Order: sequence, then C-alpha cells, then structure tokens
Amino acid sequence: METTLPNFLKQRAYLTPDRPALMFQDEIITFAQLYAKAIAVSEQLASLNITEEDTVAVLLKNRPQTVVVLHALQQLRVRTVFLNHRLTPVEMAYQLQDSQSVLLISEDEFSQATEQIHDLDKHISIFTIKELSSLPHHSLEILDEFSLDDVCSIMYTSGTTGKPKGVLQTYGNHWWSAIGSSLNLGIREDDVWLCAVPLFHISGLSILMRSIFYGMPVYLMEKFQEDVAVKLLQSGKITIMSVVTATMQRILHKLQDEKLHPNVRCMLLGGGPAPRPLLEACVEKGIPVFQSYGMTETSSQTVTLAPEDSLTKIGSAGKPLFPAQIRIIHNGKQCKPMEHGEIIVKGPNITIGYLNREDANKESFQDGWFRTGDIGYVDEQGYLYVMDRRSDLIISGGENIYPAEIEEVLISHPDIWEAGVVGMDDETWGKVPVAFIVSNKQIPAHELQQYCEGKLAKYKIPKKVYFVSSLPRNASNKLLRRKLLDLIQS
Repeated sequence: METTLPNFLKQRAYLTPDRPALMFQDEIITFAQLYAKAIAVSEQLASLNITEEDTVAVLLKNRPQTVVVLHALQQLRVRTVFLNHRLTPVEMAYQLQDSQSVLLISEDEFSQATEQIHDLDKHISIFTIKELSSLPHHSLEILDEFSLDDVCSIMYTSGTTGKPKGVLQTYGNHWWSAIGSSLNLGIREDDVWLCAVPLFHISGLSILMRSIFYGMPVYLMEKFQEDVAVKLLQSGKITIMSVVTATMQRILHKLQDEKLHPNVRCMLLGGGPAPRPLLEACVEKGIPVFQSYGMTETSSQTVTLAPEDSLTKIGSAGKPLFPAQIRIIHNGKQCKPMEHGEIIVKGPNITIGYLNREDANKESFQDGWFRTGDIGYVDEQGYLYVMDRRSDLIISGGENIYPAEIEEVLISHPDIWEAGVVGMDDETWGKVPVAFIVSNKQIPAHELQQYCEGKLAKYKIPKKVYFVSSLPRNASNKLLRRKLLDLIQS
C-alpha cells in the first residue's frame, strides 16, 4: 500500500508561513516566501514541458536560488540529479547520460563546463538560472501529497573502482532520515542549522529537508570559511552545524584559546572516522561534538552518538538512529562484540538501490540489508566503532592495517596538521603503509619513527613519509586516500 504525506514545502508554508526558512548573508526568506518562489520557478520549468518523473540535473552553488530550484523540482515531482561542480565535464556528461536527464540547470560561473558538456551530449537542454527567470509561466496543478516511494533525488557515488553509481533516494528516505535524527538530537524552537557543506552532497541536502520537516531555519554559506563560521558560531545565532574532520580542525585552529557560544548544542561530525586527538581537543574546549556514521546510500547519518554518551564513548559513532539497524558480519556470519567485520545496515532511510546497476544491487543488498563496504565492530553495549573503508584496508604480510588508526597517531603530533595513509606496493610484504603529512615544519624521519613506536605495532609504522602542502579531498572535505600516491608523481 502506497504511503503518502502532505506536499512537504506546501505543508510547512501553511503551518508556519512567517517563520524564517533560509538565511544567507543579510537575506532572510520565510517559508511562505520560499514556497511562492518555488511555485513560480516550477511554472517556468513547466513551460519547457518538464513533467513528473522526468529527470533534471542541477549544477549549482550554495545560494538561495539553488534552494528555490530544488524545491521547484520537487513541486513538479521530477527526479533531481545533483552534479558535483568539482568533476570534469566528461564525468558530468556520463552522469547526465546514465540518468537520462532531459535538462541541466546551471549558472553563469559554470558556462565553460556546460559548453563542453553540450559538445559531449547534444541532446540535453541546458538553462542557467538567469535564463529560467525570463521564461513564461505555465499553469500547473500543485500536488497535495508526495508518495514516500517516489524517487526524489539521485546522487552519484565516487566509488573506488569503475563508473560512479547513481544512488536513488526516495521522499521516504529523506523523511525517515530526518525523523531518526530528530529522535536522537531533539528539536528546539531556537534551532538554526549552519550549512557550510555542499548542497549537491547528501549532508547538505539532508539539512534542507530537515528544515522543511522541523520548521527550522538554515543559515546557508556558499562555501566553508573558518573565519566566517567561527564568527557565526560565536554569535549565538547557530545551534547546530554539520562538519567533517578537516573543517572541525580548521575551526579549532581558528578558535585558538577562544570558545564557541553556549547556544551551540551540536557539531555533527561525519565523513569518516574522527581521530581521537581531535575529539579530545573538542572535549577540552567544551565543544559538543557528536560523531556520526552515514553515507549517500543511507540518506545522511544512520548511526549517531547520543548526547549523553558524547564524553564516555569518545571515538564511537554511537548506536543506530531509532528507525535503523546495524550488524557486523564476516564470512556471512554475524560477529560477536569486539570482532571486526563488514558493517551492514537496514532501515527506511536506506536507498532503494542504484540506478541502472542490477549487478551492484545484487551485490550490495541481501535479505533487506545493505552492505556498506566499511569495516568496524560493536562493543559489548552495542556502540559502533568504524575502522575504515574496506577498500582502504592495507594487507601487509597477512596483517590487516587500518589507515585511520595510523592517521590518528600522526595527527596527535603537535606539529602535524593533517595526515593521510595509504598502502604502497612492496616486494616482501605485498603492501606497506606510507604517510602523507601536512605540517608547519619538516619533521625528521627518525623523530616520527620514535613518535609512532609504542603507539603502533612495528608493521603499522609508515615506511615512508611525504610532506605535502595539502591532501586530496572531495567536495565534502573527505580524504581521498586513493589519490594520495598521485602526489608523488605531481
């Protein structure tokens, strides 16, 4: 039986029309205004014969008009493909063709990329937001309800091998993700979520969806800037912010001896295992960091540390959100507490599958459970600890080495700002760990060796260390370990 809910934005505009929905620099847009703007754009899109269940792609920055366009596409009930503007035109063209997108909405800043995309794919229509604004309005019937089974968004995962896969996210996935988060973090009347993560990433889109469900304002930043973020976090206007390790480190570095405003009740930390030194530094400063675990396929977080556990379970991602379940498996069997294995998840926030990838769907979904490809364990109380991506695992002489464990030790060194570890081919051991370090000074190799001794088993100590100016990261600032070795040739 199909499950429906009232049209998300229409319902929110009806319930709390005058409440702020979006803040951007000095601009404030209420929910009623956001709905009116979205309807106007959807009428203009309808003049292009865009109809429900079409697929439309967006290549847009974190700006208010982007939020309007995204909601306008939902009003038309089309599938929205989110393009990462850091990709090459060739990579974008592949995603457009794979998703059979009929329209690409972009902006003037990306004209060079869209011209190349058009050369690669003559069939797709390309309009900038500015061009859309001059289109005539075509009358349409506004939906009263959304089906939770319908696909709302498609986001392509970068993966480590092969072509990226389009993750299908339903309206129900977004709804249950928001509900699960609210049951863990709670909802307060004064909540304002600072969004400095890309809207084309699930962490950014999920904030916009929560805003509509909760009736909560979002303060949108075009891109992360630690000086601006810290100023906002010290102003008392912000209560929650989504961060990854790299952005949290930059915030800490900018703070120096200062602190955040006490109104900040949650720094939701995702994007991979967080190094213990970072978490301990946040505890010292009284920064309420809640580590979480999630991915595009889980429509954002699916495991999060509860507030009361944030000090006693440092390093844990927590327990699953109320609607979700987790298990650890190895060789098809469920692991006991403290045994390492693959993390599998289940729940109404999990994707219904990958677009046009029957092979990947058969491999990733088994008996209602989704295989994440991540390695971790649960302790005796059921708290999840994420070790690493299975694809990043280094097997050296038969021993399993988790890069995140080594990175955590390296980052604890007072002169090391960032660290990335990857496996390098070795004739004797198959693979050995090597480290790439961002530091404020050149640290002698023997000093680093001594620093790691006693903290790491001998086979885990990096055999080579490379000092670099920066580490390769994706748009959400997650470390791309697979690209570390490219730094040696560059």
